[in-house]
Amino acid sequence: MNMQVTPGVQPPPPPVSLDEMRLPIVMMRDILIKTMFRKNIDLVSELSQAICLPRAVTQELVDQARTQKLLEATGTLNANSGGEMGYQLTDAGKARALDALAQSEYFGAMPVPLAVYREQVKRQSIRNIQITRDQLTGAMGHLILPDSLLDHLGPAVGAGRSILMYGPPGNGKSSISNGIRDAMGDKIFVPRAIEYSGQVITVYDPIVHSKAEEEVDDPNSLRRRRTFDARYVKCERPTVITGGELSLDMLDLVYNPTARTYQAPLQLKSTGGIFIVDDLGRQAEPPQSLVNRWIVPLEESKDILALQSGEKFEVPFDTLVIFSTNFHPNDIFDNAALRRIFFKIKIDGPTQEDFLKIFAMVAKKRQMPLDETALVHLLKQKYPTIENVYANYQPIFLIDQMISICEFEGIPYQMTPDLIDRAWANMFVKQEKIAH
Repeated sequence: MNMQVTPGVQPPPPPVSLDEMRLPIVMMRDILIKTMFRKNIDLVSELSQAICLPRAVTQELVDQARTQKLLEATGTLNANSGGEMGYQLTDAGKARALDALAQSEYFGAMPVPLAVYREQVKRQSIRNIQITRDQLTGAMGHLILPDSLLDHLGPAVGAGRSILMYGPPGNGKSSISNGIRDAMGDKIFVPRAIEYSGQVITVYDPIVHSKAEEEVDDPNSLRRRRTFDARYVKCERPTVITGGELSLDMLDLVYNPTARTYQAPLQLKSTGGIFIVDDLGRQAEPPQSLVNRWIVPLEESKDILALQSGEKFEVPFDTLVIFSTNFHPNDIFDNAALRRIFFKIKIDGPTQEDFLKIFAMVAKKRQMPLDETALVHLLKQKYPTIENVYANYQPIFLIDQMISICEFEGIPYQMTPDLIDRAWANMFVKQEKIAH
């Protein structure tokens, strides 16, 4: 079974024989018969799709299982087989399938050996990406950003190294992180599962990975797209976003004691993409501890994971890590930790000019008519009370508040000094003592 791919990142080539699989033959055989047992498959064409191998390689595996008396041919009596030979598990095959399932419930797509996956990671490394100013600006076209900020962001993203964005809350650090993700427009290949030391680790996660649309060949064209190994899924470069819920154990392999399989941790799922640690400093773990966990990965582009047995092994760490915090870096990191974060970028609030641009853009999008008197009231009466400190979130907040008030009062969308006052009252909480 082969999948088709258009030019771009070099795809993983499909295996042409069992020798190229670089997996233990017993493991492949057991996954084959477990898949037949669990999915009740009897045709090689269907089995090929289920275990994500080319049909010729699947047939080779079936033939080996037949030699070991685990499978037997049932002929071509199935009316839906199109004349294709059918196979079924023998009693010995069923017994072996049950025994194999007792050791590991994993069945389906044949895993990719870790050593083979490392080679693919190099071919699609995030550090191979070259992002231009136009690409970055285009991906962040919905944001009003000063050119000086793009001057810092561009080299940081292009280097594929760690980034720390810090500054007062509500100024678009999360939106900028998402814009960086959108600027990476190419596709990569994510393994459904990888294998290390006979253990299966599932990697592809439909929640994290956005599968690319499959492209169909034009039947009238003489040209055909290249094929790739179906054990991989062609995806957008992944983005993992975590916030205050992030803990150190989320960065370890997740073992399922019932299925006796492993699930890749978040940073491994984000390989080739972006790992965003938002609201750094709000986690239960101290920020210093989180960065300490990543000292080796950030410096050496490799991570160290451990199996249930305690055996440790290396996996590739090819991820752009973006830390985002409202705290000053000196308050949450020591100098050694800061040295290991390659780029430090401060995200300040907008100037009054940029604030008005954002306000006008949001008003247009929300179909809220602008009113000069109301805006003058906002700038001259309200902002001086907070020392004229502007934030990017405020235009959206104020306009949405006025929209809610207008809808409640049953009046057309409008902007007045009175509505500005009512919206402003919800933006801050007055510091006062509450009697109990």
